[in-house]
Amino acid sequence: MIKEEKTIWEGTPSQWTNFMFYLFCVPLLLAFGFGLLLAVWKYLDTLYNKVHVTDQRIIEQRGILSKVTNELELYRVKDIKYEQPLFLRIFGLSNIVLITTDHTNPKFILKGIKEGNNIKETVRLAIDIRRDLKGVRELDFN
Repeated sequence: MIKEEKTIWEGTPSQWTNFMFYLFCVPLLLAFGFGLLLAVWKYLDTLYNKVHVTDQRIIEQRGILSKVTNELELYRVKDIKYEQPLFLRIFGLSNIVLITTDHTNPKFILKGIKEGNNIKETVRLAIDIRRDLKGVRELDFN
């Protein structure tokens, strides 16, 4: 019996996470016109960074010309960190940092998320449920 996954959150990072990059592009735009190309590329890179969080895994698909899909099983998450840098906080955004045992994703960051605290709590509960269902236990050696 395969359990259908329930979506917790899906979306893209906020473009506000690129503000400093866009600011850097302004002098390049005035001097060479190259800044516009860089800014458009960064905009598209963020726009095409799709994240789908379910009650079983996190699926990230990114890429403009070619696509890469990355999956992280929730039972592999060891710790969650909630960050609200001042600039993001002004716009009601935050970052959720997941510390994992996954070799390809030891640190997975959900950037520029609205209502991040609610999403973090929902993901935390889903992680606990998933770990219990999989029978995963964490052992720390000092």
